[in-house]
Amino acid sequence: MSKVEQLTNQVFSIGGELDFKHLALEVFQYQYLHNAVYKTYCDLIGRNPETVKTIEMIPFLPVEFFRSHCVVCESKQVEQIFTSSGTTSELPGKHYVTDLKLYERSFMESFNIFYGDPAGYCILALLPSYLERSGSSLVYMAKHLVEKSRHPGSGFYLHDLEALTNQLSELKRNHQKTILLGVTYALLDLAALKQHDFPDLIVMETGGMKGQRREMIREEVHICLKNGFGVGSVHSEYGMTELLSQAYSKGDGIFVPPPWMKILIRDTNDPFSLVLNGKTGGINIIDLANLNSCAFIQVQDLGKCYEDGSFEVLGRFDHSQVRGCNLMVQ
Repeated sequence: MSKVEQLTNQVFSIGGELDFKHLALEVFQYQYLHNAVYKTYCDLIGRNPETVKTIEMIPFLPVEFFRSHCVVCESKQVEQIFTSSGTTSELPGKHYVTDLKLYERSFMESFNIFYGDPAGYCILALLPSYLERSGSSLVYMAKHLVEKSRHPGSGFYLHDLEALTNQLSELKRNHQKTILLGVTYALLDLAALKQHDFPDLIVMETGGMKGQRREMIREEVHICLKNGFGVGSVHSEYGMTELLSQAYSKGDGIFVPPPWMKILIRDTNDPFSLVLNGKTGGINIIDLANLNSCAFIQVQDLGKCYEDGSFEVLGRFDHSQVRGCNLMVQ
């Protein structure tokens, strides 16, 4: 059994906090030795397996490196390149995935933890801006969930909101458990088209207006969606191109990660210092499923973390707030 296979088995059998911490340090050591980009970054800031003894000391690679470098462990054949959407003025982030089965295992096991077997649902995907470009990891995940649902009504909807409205009405009549997964602006458009009253519907937004609507705070978005679909809460998915795992919120914007994923919060003025739970700062993500790339990523989201491991996403850094990410980015 290879080292990666051993680590994979450990990732999906984490038994608690102590297991997580031990495995995170083991993954750090592995990626320091096998990921040239990550090793160079760690060396530049003076961190290595000899000096890193706790997960708080592990270096988090700024997500911008995925725009300028191939962040992948050596000797791995790339199976697929996922790309971030971004804007036309910036380079997209690229995630060089060497093991799609690992990605599938991560998102399927995570979905099962939070929602159970997808075969129990009709899954409707409203992801127009993602479907209209190639390389979306979210579309890849949604396709697999749609296939696993095995419901004849499951599928993708691009711009045919009328057909989706009719489908929702039929599913409600049949008392079918249903998940509507959509990019935020498209869900708002659907909610505005017709007033729904489907209290058992799970509405799950993935965030983002993609320039289609004015930016709105989460509370405002969720009020519109709750009113538009007649639901008591709005679920959310938190993931990104550079990760292989997702956290889920079942309401009020409080996300819970799967056992192999953890959020730490860094000081907004010092990217190498962490802050206490309950304090606002930049989000650092440990995604232990991301074995063949980098499991330790510093992103440009602002948030807070709580004692039970749950967290909130409160906004984004602007470019003037980004610190410590220009050591190697050209």
